[in-house]
This record gives sequence, C-alpha cells and structure tokens, in this order.
Amino acid sequence: MTNRSPVLRRLAPRGLGPEPLLTRADIPDMAPDIVDPSSVFNPGAMRLGHMSYLLLRVQTRGRRTFTVPACHRLGNDQGPGWLAVAPQPVVFDWRGQEPRATIHHIYDARITLLEGRPLVVTAVDLDDVCRLAVWETAGHFDGDYCGLDTLGFLGWSAAPDSRNGVIFPEQVGGRYLMLERPNETGRPNDPASGGQIVLSESDDLRQWRPVGPVMAGRPRYWDELIGAGPPPIKTGQGWLLVYHGVATHFASAHIYQAGAALLDLDDPTRVLARTRDNILEPRLPWELTGQVPNVVFPGGMTVAQLDQQGFAAPEARVLIYYGAADTCVGVAETTVGALVDACRAHP
Repeated sequence: MTNRSPVLRRLAPRGLGPEPLLTRADIPDMAPDIVDPSSVFNPGAMRLGHMSYLLLRVQTRGRRTFTVPACHRLGNDQGPGWLAVAPQPVVFDWRGQEPRATIHHIYDARITLLEGRPLVVTAVDLDDVCRLAVWETAGHFDGDYCGLDTLGFLGWSAAPDSRNGVIFPEQVGGRYLMLERPNETGRPNDPASGGQIVLSESDDLRQWRPVGPVMAGRPRYWDELIGAGPPPIKTGQGWLLVYHGVATHFASAHIYQAGAALLDLDDPTRVLARTRDNILEPRLPWELTGQVPNVVFPGGMTVAQLDQQGFAAPEARVLIYYGAADTCVGVAETTVGALVDACRAHP
C-alpha cells in the first residue's frame, strides 16, 4: 500500500462521483411528525443477503429527532443501486418501562445481527444525562424492513451516562458484550463527551455490568476523544473495530474522523493493534459544511460474507455508512484485509 492509496474509497451511489447516499431530499414527508426535514445522518446498518438495512437519524426543522428505516442495495457495472426509505418512523415500545425523566431524543441507532435477530442500541437524551438503551425487533423479523420499524425495549447499558453503544455479533466466553463511551465533562459550553471506550457484559441482554476500559483517546492527535462506531467484525486477527475520533485542539471547531483497531478475540479489553492515522476524514464539501462542520461519523458497517464460524475473510468487501456534517449520509468501501493492514501498519 503506497502513501497515496486510501484505506477507504468513497462511493458514487448515483453514478456522478463521490456524493452522499442520502440527503434530506430523499426523506419522504411523514405528517405530522416529519415534513420537509432539515437533515438525515448517523445511520446504523446490518446486511442480509445482498441488502443493507439502515436506521437513519432524521432531524426536523423543530430539531426533533426521529429514527427511520431504509433499505440499500448497492449497484454494479450493470446497473444502478436501489434505495428505499420507510414511509413511517420507528415506533419505540417501552413495554411499560419508560424512565421517570423526560425523554427528549432517541437517536444514533447501531444494529447488530446476533443469534439470527437484530438488536439495536440507541442513545436516549433524558433531562440531565444520556443513557444507552438496548432494543429488539418487537414484531416479526420479516417484511420490507426486517422488523426494524417497531423496536421493543430490553434494558439499559451499564454506564449511568454514556453514548456510542455497540453489541458484539456473538457471545464471547458465554457473555453478551457491549462497547460504550462514558460521558465525561467536556470543554465549557460543549455537550458532555468522553475520551475512552469501555466494555460491559450481560447474561440476558437486559441487565448489564461493567468489565473494564478498552482504549483511550490520544491527546493532541486526531483521536483525542473517541467512541465506538459500528459493531465490530470478527476476523482471524481479532475483533475489527471502526471508531470515531475527535480532534479538539483546534480553536475554531472539532474535527470528527474515523480509525480502526483490533481487539483480542477472547479478551476484547486487549488492544492488539490500532491505526496511527485516521482512515477517513472530512474532505468533500458535504463533509466539511453542514449543521456541524468537519464531521465524518461511522455508524454502520456491513461485510459481504462470513464463514460458518462467523469470521470475515481478508478479501471480503466492507461498506461503511457514515454521517457527514450532521446533514447527510455517505458510504465508503474497503476490504477486511485493508482495514486489518491499516491497524497493523504502525505497531
């Protein structure tokens, strides 16, 4: 790999050059909740067959947040891709377990296909904190959007105030595992953020308990603040995690980028390798300019094929879906091997 060879290649989903996969114009009106929305960003994703199933964060002109399902089938040289957005936002069924505090926003869904069913983790903004909620499909796992249009509450994550939660796609040592990013005090007037990713575990997906820290941000470099991106992929070299990093040492703006790390298969608190540099950063006009400038925020990752033990081959194609400038959705492609090599390039 030469210095000029990118780890990730942005796609041209409409055939016109690197461009967003989704913009606000692609979101249909869903009166009375969503009419002429302001933005769509930060998608979660899972793959079944040749289709990616997405959960989109859609923001209205009133700055209310809704989660909307979508389907994406990538095109090829023989024809264009296919994209459909659901006509209604997701229904969140609390099953009588609503928090006592006011729920202001539910957002940034992350999807894991675990034991044959989708599980979703979302951030939930309450009066004074942000909690991570775990959801399951509340209806039949079929239909146009694989049951993601109605989600039933399972439980809260371990941390009392956190974001960026993702569940591993299989049990490890007989336990369900989740990565999350505890919120710590940020700079004055900034939303609470965090500088480390931690691991939690559960026996039943409902009650979670802390395990320990996994990795921390690197002050003065591209990933001072960090958080898990999509759920990790199982490879022969370890759990492959794509994460976001925030450079905060610029006086005018934070810069959100993406990197990758390899975690030990049996003990994911052990970091085996990690990219020194980012693998995706804001460069295009629609990544540099928007509601929140200078942001690429990976939330969904799909891999073309897994073997019977759940491992992804080095040549397997990977799609990474990301939010751009908190305004639109982009998609980039790479391979498992390219991501692993990027992690191990600078030990």
